Formats: sequence, C-alpha cells, structure tokens
Amino acid sequence: MTHKTLQDALEWRYATKKFDPTKKISDADWVQLRNSLTLAPSSYGVQPWRFLVVENPEVRNQLKPVSWNQTQVTDASHYVVFQYKEKMDPDFIQKFIQRMADVRETSLESLDGYKNLLIENLVKAPEEKIRVWSQRQTYIAMGFLLQTAALLRIDATPMEGFDPAAYDKILGTEGSGWKTVATVALGYRHSEDPLQHQKKVRFNEADLIHYVK
Repeated sequence: MTHKTLQDALEWRYATKKFDPTKKISDADWVQLRNSLTLAPSSYGVQPWRFLVVENPEVRNQLKPVSWNQTQVTDASHYVVFQYKEKMDPDFIQKFIQRMADVRETSLESLDGYKNLLIENLVKAPEEKIRVWSQRQTYIAMGFLLQTAALLRIDATPMEGFDPAAYDKILGTEGSGWKTVATVALGYRHSEDPLQHQKKVRFNEADLIHYVK
C-alpha cells in the first residue's frame, strides 16, 4: 500500500449521516473488517472488549429510538456495538493466559509471572480505574475498524449519541459485566447524503502536531 493510497482513503472517509439500505457489505469485505477488530492492539494484550454485530432488524428498530432516532442504526449494512469489560476478574485473566499458552505453544507454568502481573495491575486495581482504562482500550479497536473501512471504501460512522443503559437492556447484557460504550455503523453512503460533498474541516498540522526535541 502506498502513502498516497492511505492518504486518499483518510481524506475520502467521513461520518456518514445517511446510508443506502439497499447496499450491503460483501462477505469478503466483512471478513477484513472483522479481522481489524480481532487484531487491534490493547494494553497487556488482554483485549477488555467485545463486539456485538446486530443483525436482527427488530432489535435495530428497538435501538433506534434510544439513539436519538438516527437512521444509521437501521439503514447501515452492519451495525457494531462496542462493549467494554467493566471489571477485571481472575477468571478473565486465566482465560487470556490459557489462550496465550495455546497460541504460543507454551506451558501455563511459564506464564505464571505474567499472570501474577495482570492480577496485581488489573484485578486488584480500583474498579473506576479499570472501567476508564477498558473504555479507552475499546476505542483503539474502533480506530482500527474505521481505518480499515476507509481503505476498503466502506463508509463508517462512529456513534456515541445513544443511551448506553437502554442498549444494555435491549441487547440483554445488563448485569453481565459488559457495558456498551460506542457503536459503529458500516455500509455505503446514500446519494442524498449532503455531508459527502462538504470539505473536511481539520486544524492545520502545525496546530496539532508539536515536536519535543
């Protein structure tokens, strides 16, 4: 991939307000979008997130009123709900350590030191600290999804304009330890969406990037 290709993709993308409900993301492109989520980096590598892909039209219709009636919820090809792990617990850490042992073909015993580090820094940390940390980690995954979508010329809209508690209730995740923090609508812009013709407004690079020498 060339610098120009990446630059073009980033300039092309925008937060789509009106999706074309007749256009769907292909299975091949969805695999790449899905991979961007599973391959996103996270602190300690523990991935304190999960992603709910809402396919059921009836559920989407229920989510729309608690999303300020934004049409992206129902009209986008794919609608991804980002949830973060509210509290770290030994079972989650053990599951991660087991996965690490399986993937790297090593013993659980050899990972005891890392496991103890995670328990000390995450499980024993103040709950509010972990809650904020998990939310921030989840936004890393969102960034990966948005950039991948742009490279594939798939429109994407990151969204926070909704009632998270209502989402958890509708999605049946209340009390599960997972809480909704954001969503991303994915699909293709409608020809009638006026925002696609507006110039992107950004501060100059000199206002944003400062070099400490």
